[in-house]
Amino acid sequence: MSYLIFKAAISGILIALASETARRFPGLGALIVSLPLVSVLSMIWLWHDTRDVERLASHSIGTIWFLAPSIPMFFTIPAMLRAGWGFWPSLLAGCALTIALYLAMVWIGPRFGLKL
Repeated sequence: MSYLIFKAAISGILIALASETARRFPGLGALIVSLPLVSVLSMIWLWHDTRDVERLASHSIGTIWFLAPSIPMFFTIPAMLRAGWGFWPSLLAGCALTIALYLAMVWIGPRFGLKL
């Protein structure tokens, strides 16, 4: 249980650091969140927990394939905000789009040989 708390604390500290940095320096905050910190941390935790090369390789490839459907959210939200939409509707629309694209990826991917 303490290992789980340790992992959550490290991950939470990185998120808090990014959000606090973004309040003062939006560009630097964006740089921090664009770094694949969550991916790197999850690979570290997965390796530590399993030492399974194939599982880690599959996790890494899956991350690449799920990155593509998440990118449109980062265009949708600022476009809606600048068009006068509120924060919550913009965020909801961006998240809904991402979920729809994730579902499409899960449905279409295996038809092209992707094991997600």
